[in-house]
Amino acid sequence: MDTLEKLQNVFRTVFDDDSIVIARATTAQDIEAWDSVQHVSLMLESEDAFGIHFTTSEMAYLKNVGDWVVLIDKKIKK
Repeated sequence: MDTLEKLQNVFRTVFDDDSIVIARATTAQDIEAWDSVQHVSLMLESEDAFGIHFTTSEMAYLKNVGDWVVLIDKKIKK
């Protein structure tokens, strides 16, 4: 399972919606329920799913799912 696919499972879990399909260009504006509280939940679930930790500055840098995938891949390879 690649990073984007695994991250999509995280989104589906957090939003409790198995129909969510994300792409690298997906942003918070593309998912109606994605607010600041859900963003924190996404980050925490992502940390658990991938066995990594995000800093506050890293979370602030993310502009879209593609940035997220790159960051996750970079942390996994460390």
